[in-house]
Amino acid sequence: MLSSRQFRYLLLIPVIVVIIGTAGFMMIEKLSFLDALYFTIATIATVGYGDIHPITAGGKIFAIVIILTGIGTFLALITGLTQGFLQRRQVALNHHRINMLVGVFFTELGNSLLHIFAGFDPDIASIRKDFLVTADWTPDKFLELKKRLKSYEYQVYTSLFEYEKLNAILQKKGDLLVHQLESSDLIDNEKFTELLWAVEHLRDEFAARPVLTGLPLADNAHLANDAKRAYSFLTLQWIDYMQFLKTKYPFLFSLALRTNPFVENPSAIIK
Repeated sequence: MLSSRQFRYLLLIPVIVVIIGTAGFMMIEKLSFLDALYFTIATIATVGYGDIHPITAGGKIFAIVIILTGIGTFLALITGLTQGFLQRRQVALNHHRINMLVGVFFTELGNSLLHIFAGFDPDIASIRKDFLVTADWTPDKFLELKKRLKSYEYQVYTSLFEYEKLNAILQKKGDLLVHQLESSDLIDNEKFTELLWAVEHLRDEFAARPVLTGLPLADNAHLANDAKRAYSFLTLQWIDYMQFLKTKYPFLFSLALRTNPFVENPSAIIK
């Protein structure tokens, strides 16, 4: 995609060509400023009205240079603007597809995982109220929550860790994780990719064990650490997801508010 600097250069070059052409025709053909400017633009546009034309040999050579330079410059400008427009549309489309993937993920799996992880977090009571998103939240409010979470120590209390329940959910949604990881759109969202890999890794860890009961303390700690990683990624992605829904899809945002996974007993039923 064209950077802002490249875009400025594309706009500046035609202006420079017009300035040079105007000054050149003023000096070579002894034209007034207005006539030289008019002749330069007509020359670049290859209109050729015939009312003004170069008389001297130097003027004719200079006109040829201006024609070739001007046509090339304006073609480059038009091509650059067209490519920039198409690239912006493609980026917007990719962004939309990524948000669709994120939406499917949270609907099918993410909200359930967050609700479980929050239940396993011994300190969730200290921050639970911070996640009570409302329709009045502004972008600054979402940003403020993300900043507060940077200092939060995510925990998964292993004695409350219901391996079988969590494993059942992860194994049931294994196809969803695989299909989302195969999506070519993930290249545009590193954070969501890391989240999927963290959840998929936790699923693989569970699947690699014949049983999930009576595990050694060291293995419990290892699984808890994997769960904590997925928990932290899920939380931050959920905040971005809620902000996106509020901005783009208010009707989906309304349902997301009622099924907030950080609420102890969420319900979609409107009371």
